[in-house]
Amino acid sequence: MRSPGGRNLLRGAAVAGCAMALSVAGATAASASTHAAHAAHTVNYAALGDSYASGPGIPTQVDATCARSDQNYPSLLAAARNWQLTDVSCSGATTTALAGAQGTKAPQLDALGADTDVVTLTIGGNDIGFSSNLATCAGLTSKNPTGNPCQTFFTSDGTDRLAQRVDDTAPKIAAALDAVHERAPRAKVVVVGYPDLFPDDGVGCTSSAVPLAAGDFAYLRDTEKKLNAMIADQASAHGAAYVDTYTPTVGHDMCKAAGERWIEPLVAAAPTAPAHPNALGQQAMAAAVERAVRCGAYRR
Repeated sequence: MRSPGGRNLLRGAAVAGCAMALSVAGATAASASTHAAHAAHTVNYAALGDSYASGPGIPTQVDATCARSDQNYPSLLAAARNWQLTDVSCSGATTTALAGAQGTKAPQLDALGADTDVVTLTIGGNDIGFSSNLATCAGLTSKNPTGNPCQTFFTSDGTDRLAQRVDDTAPKIAAALDAVHERAPRAKVVVVGYPDLFPDDGVGCTSSAVPLAAGDFAYLRDTEKKLNAMIADQASAHGAAYVDTYTPTVGHDMCKAAGERWIEPLVAAAPTAPAHPNALGQQAMAAAVERAVRCGAYRR
Protein backbone atom coordinates (compact mmCIF):
# COMPACT_ATOMS: atom_id res chain seq x y z
CA MET A 1 0.00 0.00 0.00
CA ARG A 2 1.11 3.58 -0.59
CA SER A 3 1.77 5.72 2.43
CA PRO A 4 -0.62 8.62 3.13
CA GLY A 5 2.12 11.00 2.01
CA GLY A 6 2.40 9.18 -1.31
CA ARG A 7 -1.36 9.39 -1.86
CA ASN A 8 -1.33 13.10 -1.12
CA LEU A 9 1.55 13.81 -3.50
CA LEU A 10 -0.06 11.86 -6.31
CA ARG A 11 -3.45 13.42 -5.59
CA GLY A 12 -1.79 16.83 -5.83
CA ALA A 13 -0.31 15.84 -9.17
CA ALA A 14 -3.73 14.78 -10.36
CA VAL A 15 -5.25 18.14 -9.40
CA ALA A 16 -2.41 20.13 -10.95
CA GLY A 17 -2.19 17.92 -14.01
CA CYS A 18 -4.37 17.74 -17.10
CA ALA A 19 -7.51 15.67 -17.30
CA MET A 20 -6.03 13.68 -20.16
CA ALA A 21 -5.84 9.91 -19.59
CA LEU A 22 -3.18 7.69 -21.12
CA SER A 23 -3.77 7.01 -24.78
CA VAL A 24 -2.36 3.67 -25.84
CA ALA A 25 -1.21 2.26 -29.17
CA GLY A 26 -1.42 5.48 -31.15
CA ALA A 27 -5.04 6.25 -30.26
CA THR A 28 -6.57 9.56 -31.39
CA ALA A 29 -9.62 11.50 -30.26
CA ALA A 30 -12.43 9.09 -30.99
CA SER A 31 -15.93 8.03 -30.17
CA ALA A 32 -17.29 7.10 -26.77
CA SER A 33 -17.09 3.44 -27.69
CA THR A 34 -13.40 3.77 -28.49
CA HIS A 35 -12.81 5.50 -25.16
CA ALA A 36 -14.62 2.66 -23.40
CA ALA A 37 -12.40 0.13 -25.15
CA HIS A 38 -9.31 2.02 -24.02
CA ALA A 39 -10.61 2.20 -20.46
CA ALA A 40 -10.94 -1.59 -20.46
CA HIS A 41 -7.43 -2.06 -21.80
CA THR A 42 -4.84 -3.24 -19.31
CA VAL A 43 -1.87 -0.91 -19.65
CA ASN A 44 1.35 -2.92 -19.55
CA TYR A 45 4.01 -0.77 -17.92
CA ALA A 46 7.71 -1.68 -17.76
CA ALA A 47 10.10 0.20 -15.46
CA LEU A 48 13.79 0.17 -16.38
CA GLY A 49 16.71 1.89 -14.75
CA ASP A 50 19.11 2.22 -11.87
CA SER A 51 18.91 2.77 -8.10
CA TYR A 52 17.08 6.09 -8.47
CA ALA A 53 14.23 4.02 -9.86
CA SER A 54 14.62 0.91 -7.69
CA GLY A 55 14.58 2.69 -4.31
CA PRO A 56 17.35 0.95 -2.33
CA GLY A 57 16.74 0.67 1.41
CA ILE A 58 13.19 2.01 1.31
CA PRO A 59 10.74 -0.34 3.01
CA THR A 60 9.64 -2.77 1.80
CA GLN A 61 12.51 -4.25 -0.20
CA VAL A 62 11.13 -6.86 -2.59
CA ASP A 63 14.30 -7.73 -4.52
CA ALA A 64 17.49 -7.96 -2.47
CA THR A 65 19.77 -8.35 -5.48
CA CYS A 66 18.56 -5.15 -7.12
CA ALA A 67 17.72 -3.32 -3.86
CA ARG A 68 14.23 -2.69 -5.18
CA SER A 69 11.37 -1.33 -3.08
CA ASP A 70 7.64 -1.72 -3.54
CA GLN A 71 7.46 2.00 -2.68
CA ASN A 72 9.70 3.16 -5.54
CA TYR A 73 8.32 5.59 -8.07
CA PRO A 74 7.38 2.88 -10.61
CA SER A 75 5.29 1.04 -7.99
CA LEU A 76 3.59 4.25 -6.85
CA LEU A 77 2.90 5.30 -10.44
CA ALA A 78 1.51 1.89 -11.39
CA ALA A 79 -0.79 1.91 -8.37
CA ALA A 80 -2.00 5.43 -9.10
CA ARG A 81 -2.72 4.63 -12.75
CA ASN A 82 -3.89 1.04 -12.19
CA TRP A 83 -1.26 -0.20 -14.62
CA GLN A 84 0.20 -3.70 -14.78
CA LEU A 85 3.81 -3.24 -13.68
CA THR A 86 6.90 -5.18 -14.68
CA ASP A 87 9.70 -3.59 -12.67
CA VAL A 88 13.27 -4.59 -13.57
CA SER A 89 14.98 -1.45 -12.26
CA CYS A 90 18.16 -2.44 -10.46
CA SER A 91 20.73 -0.66 -8.32
CA GLY A 92 24.08 -0.36 -10.04
CA ALA A 93 22.59 -0.53 -13.52
CA THR A 94 24.31 1.25 -16.38
CA THR A 95 23.21 1.49 -19.99
CA THR A 96 25.11 -1.77 -20.50
CA ALA A 97 22.71 -3.54 -18.12
CA LEU A 98 19.81 -2.77 -20.42
CA ALA A 99 21.03 -5.05 -23.20
CA GLY A 100 23.37 -7.29 -21.18
CA ALA A 101 23.07 -9.27 -17.99
CA GLN A 102 23.65 -7.53 -14.67
CA GLY A 103 25.08 -10.25 -12.45
CA THR A 104 22.42 -12.96 -12.26
CA LYS A 105 19.75 -10.62 -13.65
CA ALA A 106 18.61 -10.85 -17.24
CA PRO A 107 19.00 -7.82 -19.51
CA GLN A 108 16.40 -5.23 -18.62
CA LEU A 109 15.30 -4.98 -22.24
CA ASP A 110 13.99 -8.53 -21.95
CA ALA A 111 11.06 -7.09 -19.98
CA LEU A 112 9.80 -5.33 -23.12
CA GLY A 113 7.66 -6.68 -25.90
CA ALA A 114 5.10 -5.86 -28.54
CA ASP A 115 2.41 -5.60 -25.86
CA THR A 116 4.30 -3.03 -23.74
CA ASP A 117 2.33 0.22 -23.57
CA VAL A 118 4.49 2.43 -21.33
CA VAL A 119 8.19 2.38 -20.46
CA THR A 120 9.94 4.55 -17.88
CA LEU A 121 13.72 4.76 -17.89
CA THR A 122 16.08 6.32 -15.35
CA ILE A 123 19.68 5.72 -16.41
CA GLY A 124 23.02 7.48 -16.91
CA GLY A 125 24.19 8.31 -13.39
CA ASN A 126 26.19 5.11 -13.04
CA ASP A 127 27.64 5.56 -16.52
CA ILE A 128 29.37 8.73 -15.35
CA GLY A 129 30.33 7.05 -12.05
CA PHE A 130 28.42 9.52 -9.92
CA SER A 131 28.60 7.51 -6.68
CA SER A 132 32.34 6.92 -6.99
CA ASN A 133 32.79 10.58 -7.94
CA LEU A 134 31.06 11.61 -4.71
CA ALA A 135 33.30 9.25 -2.74
CA THR A 136 36.34 10.85 -4.34
CA CYS A 137 35.06 14.32 -3.50
CA ALA A 138 34.33 13.33 0.10
CA GLY A 139 37.84 11.94 0.45
CA LEU A 140 39.35 15.24 -0.69
CA THR A 141 37.31 17.44 1.63
CA SER A 142 39.64 17.28 4.63
CA LYS A 143 42.44 18.81 2.54
CA ASN A 144 40.49 22.02 1.92
CA PRO A 145 37.03 22.00 3.54
CA THR A 146 36.31 25.64 2.66
CA GLY A 147 37.60 25.41 -0.89
CA ASN A 148 36.81 23.31 -3.95
CA PRO A 149 39.25 20.36 -3.92
CA CYS A 150 36.85 18.12 -5.83
CA GLN A 151 36.47 20.55 -8.71
CA THR A 152 40.22 21.16 -8.71
CA PHE A 153 40.87 17.42 -8.90
CA PHE A 154 38.48 16.76 -11.78
CA THR A 155 39.68 19.79 -13.79
CA SER A 156 43.39 19.59 -13.01
CA ASP A 157 44.37 18.77 -16.59
CA GLY A 158 42.43 21.70 -18.05
CA THR A 159 39.42 19.56 -18.95
CA ASP A 160 36.37 18.99 -16.80
CA ARG A 161 36.50 15.21 -16.66
CA LEU A 162 33.01 14.90 -15.17
CA ALA A 163 31.54 17.02 -17.94
CA GLN A 164 33.42 14.86 -20.43
CA ARG A 165 31.91 11.74 -18.90
CA VAL A 166 28.48 13.25 -19.37
CA ASP A 167 29.25 13.90 -23.04
CA ASP A 168 30.63 10.39 -23.46
CA THR A 169 27.40 8.93 -22.04
CA ALA A 170 25.16 10.70 -24.57
CA PRO A 171 25.55 8.13 -27.37
CA LYS A 172 24.91 5.35 -24.84
CA ILE A 173 21.61 6.94 -23.86
CA ALA A 174 20.76 7.36 -27.54
CA ALA A 175 21.46 3.69 -28.26
CA ALA A 176 19.46 2.63 -25.20
CA LEU A 177 16.41 4.57 -26.34
CA ASP A 178 16.64 3.17 -29.85
CA ALA A 179 16.80 -0.33 -28.35
CA VAL A 180 13.75 0.36 -26.18
CA HIS A 181 11.76 1.48 -29.22
CA GLU A 182 12.89 -1.60 -31.15
CA ARG A 183 11.80 -3.98 -28.38
CA ALA A 184 8.57 -2.12 -27.58
CA PRO A 185 7.50 -0.40 -30.82
CA ARG A 186 4.03 0.57 -29.52
CA ALA A 187 5.16 1.93 -26.19
CA LYS A 188 5.15 5.50 -24.92
CA VAL A 189 8.70 5.95 -23.62
CA VAL A 190 9.25 8.31 -20.68
CA VAL A 191 12.78 9.16 -19.57
CA VAL A 192 12.82 10.22 -15.92
CA GLY A 193 15.59 12.60 -14.87
CA TYR A 194 17.44 12.81 -11.57
CA PRO A 195 16.10 14.82 -8.61
CA ASP A 196 17.89 17.73 -6.94
CA LEU A 197 20.69 16.26 -4.82
CA PHE A 198 22.49 19.47 -3.80
CA PRO A 199 21.29 22.95 -2.81
CA ASP A 200 20.19 24.67 -5.98
CA ASP A 201 21.63 27.97 -4.75
CA GLY A 202 25.07 26.37 -4.44
CA VAL A 203 25.37 27.08 -0.71
CA GLY A 204 26.77 23.99 0.95
CA CYS A 205 26.34 22.26 4.28
CA THR A 206 29.73 20.68 4.99
CA SER A 207 29.31 18.29 7.92
CA SER A 208 29.99 14.75 9.03
CA ALA A 209 26.78 13.70 7.25
CA VAL A 210 27.66 15.63 4.08
CA PRO A 211 31.48 15.57 3.91
CA LEU A 212 31.82 17.76 0.83
CA ALA A 213 33.89 20.95 0.69
CA ALA A 214 31.95 24.20 0.72
CA GLY A 215 33.17 25.26 -2.72
CA ASP A 216 32.29 21.95 -4.38
CA PHE A 217 28.51 22.02 -3.93
CA ALA A 218 27.97 24.34 -6.89
CA TYR A 219 30.29 22.25 -9.06
CA LEU A 220 28.44 19.03 -8.23
CA ARG A 221 25.09 20.75 -8.73
CA ASP A 222 26.19 21.91 -12.17
CA THR A 223 27.43 18.43 -13.05
CA GLU A 224 24.04 16.97 -12.22
CA LYS A 225 22.32 19.65 -14.27
CA LYS A 226 24.57 18.82 -17.23
CA LEU A 227 23.65 15.16 -16.87
CA ASN A 228 19.93 15.92 -16.80
CA ALA A 229 20.22 18.32 -19.75
CA MET A 230 22.06 15.71 -21.80
CA ILE A 231 19.46 13.06 -20.97
CA ALA A 232 16.64 15.45 -21.87
CA ASP A 233 18.29 16.23 -25.21
CA GLN A 234 18.70 12.54 -26.03
CA ALA A 235 15.09 11.83 -25.08
CA SER A 236 13.88 14.60 -27.41
CA ALA A 237 16.10 13.38 -30.25
CA HIS A 238 15.03 9.74 -29.91
CA GLY A 239 11.27 9.82 -29.71
CA ALA A 240 10.79 9.87 -25.95
CA ALA A 241 9.44 12.27 -23.35
CA TYR A 242 11.60 13.66 -20.58
CA VAL A 243 10.22 14.17 -17.07
CA ASP A 244 12.04 16.79 -15.00
CA THR A 245 12.24 15.59 -11.40
CA TYR A 246 14.91 18.18 -10.51
CA THR A 247 12.70 21.28 -10.46
CA PRO A 248 9.93 19.83 -8.23
CA THR A 249 12.51 18.62 -5.70
CA VAL A 250 14.43 21.90 -5.33
CA GLY A 251 14.47 22.84 -1.67
CA HIS A 252 14.45 19.22 -0.52
CA ASP A 253 18.10 18.36 -1.17
CA MET A 254 20.50 16.43 1.07
CA CYS A 255 21.35 19.56 3.08
CA LYS A 256 17.84 19.94 4.45
CA ALA A 257 16.69 18.64 7.83
CA ALA A 258 15.13 15.22 8.28
CA GLY A 259 11.49 15.31 7.23
CA GLU A 260 12.16 18.22 4.88
CA ARG A 261 14.75 16.54 2.69
CA TRP A 262 13.77 14.09 -0.02
CA ILE A 263 17.39 13.14 -0.75
CA GLU A 264 19.48 11.54 1.96
CA PRO A 265 23.00 12.87 2.77
CA LEU A 266 26.16 10.89 2.15
CA VAL A 267 25.72 9.41 5.62
CA ALA A 268 22.07 8.43 5.31
CA ALA A 269 19.72 8.67 8.27
CA ALA A 270 16.53 7.33 6.72
CA PRO A 271 16.30 3.76 5.44
CA THR A 272 17.68 4.42 1.98
CA ALA A 273 21.01 4.61 0.18
CA PRO A 274 23.31 7.62 0.63
CA ALA A 275 22.71 10.45 -1.84
CA HIS A 276 19.49 8.79 -3.02
CA PRO A 277 15.80 9.65 -2.77
CA ASN A 278 14.16 8.52 0.45
CA ALA A 279 10.50 7.48 0.53
CA LEU A 280 9.38 11.11 0.20
CA GLY A 281 11.75 11.56 -2.73
CA GLN A 282 10.33 8.54 -4.54
CA GLN A 283 6.83 9.90 -3.94
CA ALA A 284 7.88 13.24 -5.45
CA MET A 285 9.33 11.50 -8.48
CA ALA A 286 6.14 9.46 -8.90
CA ALA A 287 4.10 12.65 -8.70
CA ALA A 288 6.21 14.30 -11.42
CA VAL A 289 5.77 11.33 -13.76
CA GLU A 290 2.06 11.09 -12.94
CA ARG A 291 1.66 14.77 -13.80
CA ALA A 292 3.42 14.27 -17.13
CA VAL A 293 1.27 11.27 -17.96
CA ARG A 294 -1.94 13.12 -17.16
CA CYS A 295 -0.85 16.04 -19.34
CA GLY A 296 0.12 13.78 -22.19
CA ALA A 297 3.73 14.96 -21.91
CA TYR A 298 5.10 12.04 -23.84
CA ARG A 299 5.49 11.42 -27.53
CA ARG A 300 6.75 8.98 -30.08
